[in-house]
Amino acid sequence: MERARAGEFDEFVAARWSALVHLARLLVGGDRHRAEDLLQESLVKLWFVWPKVAEDAPEAYVRKVMVRAAARSGLRRWWGERPVEQLPEKAMTGDLSADVAERSRLETALAQLPPRQRVAVVLRYYQDLPERHVAEVLGCPVGTARSHAARGVARLRQILADVIDPVW
Repeated sequence: MERARAGEFDEFVAARWSALVHLARLLVGGDRHRAEDLLQESLVKLWFVWPKVAEDAPEAYVRKVMVRAAARSGLRRWWGERPVEQLPEKAMTGDLSADVAERSRLETALAQLPPRQRVAVVLRYYQDLPERHVAEVLGCPVGTARSHAARGVARLRQILADVIDPVW
């Protein structure tokens, strides 16, 4: 029984890892290391309830755990250094595709949103969840979730417009 449980869990993690880590990365503002930590902590919680959740919706459970944990961690402010994988260098033209640059620009803009707005935007428009599900995950009424998403999108437009046309 325990071996079958572990096998089903392993199959779920292997099948959904890439999508879940990408979602986690969007939720934490683009930091790959924080995203992996968030996902791993969420999967540990899933493991303990796996027999109850495996038949229903394990991905929805993990998503809900990740969103709540990301929102809580977003409330704690860190003023220290933020490690990066590579030191910044002059931009190299022609080496990067336009899609990668646009994705990076969007992740940077998403990182500037308040946690609940970021979660609402990611779940509603990236995960394409209905407003009702976004509200359930956020633990708020549908109108509040709709408001978070609308304000998040408006703020994203403002941030991205400022990047294109900076005020000198």
